[in-house]
Amino acid sequence: MAPNESAPDGILLRGATAEDAGPLTRLFLASRAESMPYLPKVHSDEETLAWMTHVVLPGTTVRIAETGSGELLGFASLDGTELEHLYLRPDVRRRGIGSLLLADVRERAAEELTLYVFQRNTDARAFYERHGFTAVGFDDGSRNEEKEPDVRYRWTANG
Repeated sequence: MAPNESAPDGILLRGATAEDAGPLTRLFLASRAESMPYLPKVHSDEETLAWMTHVVLPGTTVRIAETGSGELLGFASLDGTELEHLYLRPDVRRRGIGSLLLADVRERAAEELTLYVFQRNTDARAFYERHGFTAVGFDDGSRNEEKEPDVRYRWTANG
């Protein structure tokens, strides 16, 4: 999707700016708390804001889904062919917003997309599997800060 192109249902997709750090951090924290309450909180909210500001926003391609009036609904962060993050506001799940963000990052990655999902995050695993991703590896949690076992998924344009 082209920058600032309207998606169905009046949802706008756009690139993130530095000014989005606070709202993105709040959405990230709320989404994780709601969908993965079992995760340990390994960073303070202030540390998470600093990470969003100084690592995620300048180091990855961040796409935002919002309403026409600028209400933040979700975001995706892409680093090359690695989908680093895809988070939605908890109250807007299952409305096609995640699918729109995923389609947008697939276009940017072109041929291949990989990502990690916590094994216990069965909703996210089902979402990615519905969108053609295949589990290609299982880890014991030693590779992430939360020490939570995860799954590596891969999607390729030619199946």
